[in-house]
Amino acid sequence: MSVFVIFALNGLIFASWAARIPAAAESLGIGAGGVGLLLLFSAVGSVCSLPLAGSVAQRIGTAGAVRVGGLTTSAASLIIAASLFWPNVPLAAGGLLLFGAGIGLWDVAMNLEGAEVERHLRRTVMPKFHAAFSGGAFIGAMIGAGLSAAGISLSLHLLGILTLATVLVLAVPRNFLPDPVPAHDDGGTQAAAPSRFAAWKEGRTLLIGVVVLGAALTEGAANDWVAKATVDGLGSSETAGALMFGIFVAAMTVTRWFGARLIDRLGRVPALRICMSASLAGLLLFVLAPNLLLAAVGAVFWGIGAALGFPMGMSAAGEDPAHAASRVSVVSTIGYMAFFVGPPVLGFVGELWGVRNALLLVGAAMLLSILFAPAAAERDKDRAVSAAS
Repeated sequence: MSVFVIFALNGLIFASWAARIPAAAESLGIGAGGVGLLLLFSAVGSVCSLPLAGSVAQRIGTAGAVRVGGLTTSAASLIIAASLFWPNVPLAAGGLLLFGAGIGLWDVAMNLEGAEVERHLRRTVMPKFHAAFSGGAFIGAMIGAGLSAAGISLSLHLLGILTLATVLVLAVPRNFLPDPVPAHDDGGTQAAAPSRFAAWKEGRTLLIGVVVLGAALTEGAANDWVAKATVDGLGSSETAGALMFGIFVAAMTVTRWFGARLIDRLGRVPALRICMSASLAGLLLFVLAPNLLLAAVGAVFWGIGAALGFPMGMSAAGEDPAHAASRVSVVSTIGYMAFFVGPPVLGFVGELWGVRNALLLVGAAMLLSILFAPAAAERDKDRAVSAAS
């Protein structure tokens, strides 16, 4: 239960900020270009912290890394709140850089703990943890919408959220599993810790990263462009665009909650191929649909297919306790690079081809995930036999 809470809290905090970006822009007196530049600081913070997160978790444990990531995020929220109360764009940029770094460290640490729980249970639960993240994000967005409607300032909103985060990240990780005992060599002495960069030279880890890259780009492109593509491509209202995005998120969240059974029944590789194929079919239907109804059906399949790739990649990277921290860090970095960089690139292409047509580029990443899916196959013999039976 503690891991569910940490995943949900991470999603709630992220969405609490994201849902009220327009309010931040108004407080700071900046337009769309300024908002884009500010968000880039958050992305840079995450991308910089992700490669180091595995080493931090190895040194202080997953519970300690979650606490450091959570407290960093809370401190960043305090800085952002101050930058909005006394409007200051450079201060907001610094706060968002720290915010992204804290979220990135927290993300890797909670995925490491999720992988450890899976090893103990000998069944797939990672998708449910990611469903908790999605559910927390939905709650965070609804809280943001409600407080906005009530006229509560974003500064006060962030103060409340950081107080909640501080309390929970200090208390909840106490219930995490004990950190794995360090491996020993045949002579009984503790084996040397692998270099923090060693996992970047492992072929299987990099191929898992490619699988996650396709899944992350699939999800990130939908998050940023489904609503816009619905409005521009089908001539629909902004309300219809928001509803289309809601359909995608709902399909993804439900699949994450119930998809663990599919993975345990079929194994990771068949489940990955089925999911990514469904996502590809849904993307094509969404892009080519002549009306809202068919586009909505496409969004459902797109969400179903996008749901399990990232959690399965985290499970595959985290199977070996001795190398889990560095491998999860590598795979997370590759995935989040696609998540952050891919959607802006699609935006530039969309200027030339139209947003809906630009989304076809995501299909190429999906094909890569399908092609390299065997890299994520179970290495745990007991779980592999269980999945095949």
